[in-house]
Amino acid sequence: MTTPTRFADLPLAATLHAGLDALGYTDLTPIQAQALPAVLDGRDLIAQAPTGSGKTAAFGLGLLQRIDPAAGGTQALVLCPTRELADQVGKQLRKLATGIANLKLSVLCGGIPLAPQLASLAHAPQVVVGTPGRVLELAEKGALDLRGIAMLVLDEADRMLDMGFEEPIRALAKRMPKTRQSLLFSATFPDAIRALAKTMLREPLEVSVDGGAQPPSIRSLFFEAEPARRAPQLAALLLQFNPESTVVFCNMRKDTEEVVGSLAHYGFTALALHGDMEQRDREEVLVRFANRSCNVLVASDVAARGLDIDDIGAVVNYELPTDADTYLHRIGRTGRAGRAGLALSLVADKERGRAALIKERMRAAGADQPIRFERIAPLDGKPRGVPEAAMATLRLDAGRTDKLRPGDIVGALTGEAGLHKDAIGKIDVFPTRSYVAIARKQATGALEKLRAGKIKGRRVRVFLL
Repeated sequence: MTTPTRFADLPLAATLHAGLDALGYTDLTPIQAQALPAVLDGRDLIAQAPTGSGKTAAFGLGLLQRIDPAAGGTQALVLCPTRELADQVGKQLRKLATGIANLKLSVLCGGIPLAPQLASLAHAPQVVVGTPGRVLELAEKGALDLRGIAMLVLDEADRMLDMGFEEPIRALAKRMPKTRQSLLFSATFPDAIRALAKTMLREPLEVSVDGGAQPPSIRSLFFEAEPARRAPQLAALLLQFNPESTVVFCNMRKDTEEVVGSLAHYGFTALALHGDMEQRDREEVLVRFANRSCNVLVASDVAARGLDIDDIGAVVNYELPTDADTYLHRIGRTGRAGRAGLALSLVADKERGRAALIKERMRAAGADQPIRFERIAPLDGKPRGVPEAAMATLRLDAGRTDKLRPGDIVGALTGEAGLHKDAIGKIDVFPTRSYVAIARKQATGALEKLRAGKIKGRRVRVFLL
């Protein structure tokens, strides 16, 4: 059978072509070419696919093809490890479903009040995207009926297991028909994923799209780590290479806060991102990193899922991860869209075995590059010349529910506050709050003038983060 290369080669419903046209999709990515024919045939599937491979459309089109908008009840469920990823998947599915009339899709995640979600389920959505814990909570309350599920999708299944979601996933599966179609997507295939697939999928087809070894645009450097002085060595690396934006990966959640404290001592603008944070705090950190108000993000692997920022100057491994696939996934966040990337790793003697596994993984993928260890002297004392983040963030306690739009914020800043539009950066508007990046040197003045003035004719509380 010939592998399809274009969406036009597939037996897709006419209602799906509007979404494909709106997104400008014509050619299939490798994961779509391998997975979609089987998904459209109704087969269960286990797929190894990295972030950015087009997997959402691979399962999304098959899911939407099976939906009957005229029928009541929830017909499809997509489970994701984080709210950020669930939001991304929900947005993508809505775009793909542009041509389907009367389709209701709900995103149901933890970290936000339960009551509005309960109210939204008074009329059952045909498609639910959510995190396992919140979806199970709603099902146990009787607000979400899963007995009509025709398709279950587990997206980034490896990270869901890392976050302890295996039991909620299995509990949800017991509430669905055994005849459902199940699709499992994972960046890596550890034994736990194999075991989950064996019990939840029926004779699944296996497909794999290699994330590839490190792209040639990424320069990888390895440094001998002194375990007791890793933090000052990290600061020395950031000062020497001076990337505009950096994600530092830690293997342990507790290390993220400690590293941020150490970097702040040296004068860097750094923020932590880990799974123990409240959802609102996570959102603020991601907003500040994306809008250039923070130039170093110190993250755990699980928390960094859903980090949708293309232009990251460097990735640093504070210590090497325990498996090579995670290493490749980490460094793949730099060097995107044709830009040069930089990957820096601190490696203690006891981690040399991990470095050897990474080398073997790269060789197997056709990128046999030597790993040479260099030395980096730890910083001694607070250095001069540590670059500040270019922007600072103002938080406004008003958002979409107040009918506040980005244009209203720009108008207030360029009007009463007297800012030039070039001093205004990225604006993010959420339901009850908004964030705007301001050139750092002008942020305090903008704060004072916004507090003294009005936005859309009323006073709004404003804070400098």
